[in-house]
This record gives sequence, C-alpha cells and structure tokens, in this order.
Amino acid sequence: MLVKLKRIRSHNEDRKLALCLATSAGLLNAVALGAFGLFPSHMSGNVSQLPGDLSGHDLWHLLIFAAMIAVFISGSVIARIGIAAGIRNGIRTIFSCLLLAEGGMLVLTSLFEVYHYSPANNAEIILLLAFLMGMHNSTSTQLSDGRVRATHITGTLKDAGIAAGSLLSGWLRREQHRSLSTSKLQLSTHLITACSFLGGGLAGVLLYRTMGYSALAVPGIVLISIALLSIAFTLYRTRRSRFIMP
Repeated sequence: MLVKLKRIRSHNEDRKLALCLATSAGLLNAVALGAFGLFPSHMSGNVSQLPGDLSGHDLWHLLIFAAMIAVFISGSVIARIGIAAGIRNGIRTIFSCLLLAEGGMLVLTSLFEVYHYSPANNAEIILLLAFLMGMHNSTSTQLSDGRVRATHITGTLKDAGIAAGSLLSGWLRREQHRSLSTSKLQLSTHLITACSFLGGGLAGVLLYRTMGYSALAVPGIVLISIALLSIAFTLYRTRRSRFIMP
C-alpha cells in the first residue's frame, strides 16, 4: 500500500491507502478546528477568505491565511523533493518514512500543547499543522498517481461525480463490461476517500471533546503505526527475496 512499484497500482491498494490516510487527515482536521478554530487542510476556504480580510482591513487574519497557504504548498514541495530523492536512490520505504516523520511531529505537537499550551502559540501551531497537511496530501497523491488526495475532498467529490457520470453513460450506451468495471472501481475509490475523511472528522470531534489537546496525538499514532508496519513488512519481503535467490 505504501510502496510505489513499477507495476500499475491496483484499485484495492488505493482504497486501503484512502481508508488510512483520509481517515487520519479527517481526524487531524477536526481536532485542529476544535482546538484552534481553523481547518489546516482547507486551502480553498483559506484562499476565498483572503479578499474578505483584505477588504475588511483585518491584517492579522490576512497574514495567517496567506501564511497557511504558503506553508501548505511548502509541505507539498518538501514531500515531492523527498520522494523524488528517495525513488532516485532506491529507498522503497520513502513514503512510509514521510508518514513516520509526520506522525512523530504530530505526537510532539500534542505533548507540547498539553504541557506548554499558550494562546500566543496558536498561530505557529496551526501553521505547522497546515505544513503537515501539505506533506500528507502530496504523499498520498504521488503514491497513488493522483487517484487518492487524502485532504482534497472537493477534488475527490468532483472525481467521484465524473466516475459516476462515466458509469451512467456506459450503461446507457451499453458499453463493454471492462469499461464499466473501471468506472466502478474509480467511483468506489473516490467514495471511500470522501467517507473516510468524513468519518475521521466525526471521530476527531468526539476525540477533542474527550481528550482535548491530547487528541492531536491520535492521528500521529495512527500514521506512526501504519508507517512502521509498512517499513517492517517491506524490509522482511526484501530480505526474504534476497535469501531465496540462488
């Protein structure tokens, strides 16, 4: 699921990826909203908010939203550079390493907020979360060749609508079964992504109400667990294949 091979990825792998990464993204998004009042991954909303803050002369919010957009893009850039370097050097676990780093930073952020919370730090924390969401979305997008965007639900729903339209059009024109099967698989992948994000968001709301700032560690622990399992499995398979080779 977290290894990019030369063969074409299956829709089953993408659905597992969507289930894990979209759920964790929804968790973080909802916890951040409860803790800081902002969505760290909702860049469409942040961009649309800029003109209102500019016209209302709300300079502080204007700077915050502009900075969130900048760090989200920076997270995507860093993820792309890391993945390109990892693939070039044959590091098969590069995607897992990025998710492991993201999870570790979320756990550390949670500990910092629990023991050293101060309203003066809210801007820095939300910018850090936006950076991590940029990494998160870039990682899932590159790994799935654009089929899974863990935080970009607007685009995911658009893709689901396109797949549903293709499926309906194929039925009406009585196209071949293979074409319809592809549209079904694409539709299921997009719907799982959207539903996982929504489910993660609902769980995040409940977690924040129950755990407070400690809830920030939950998506981090999820990502760390997934990444470590993937790294261990990949290393095991690699060593096993070398051992059985003549």
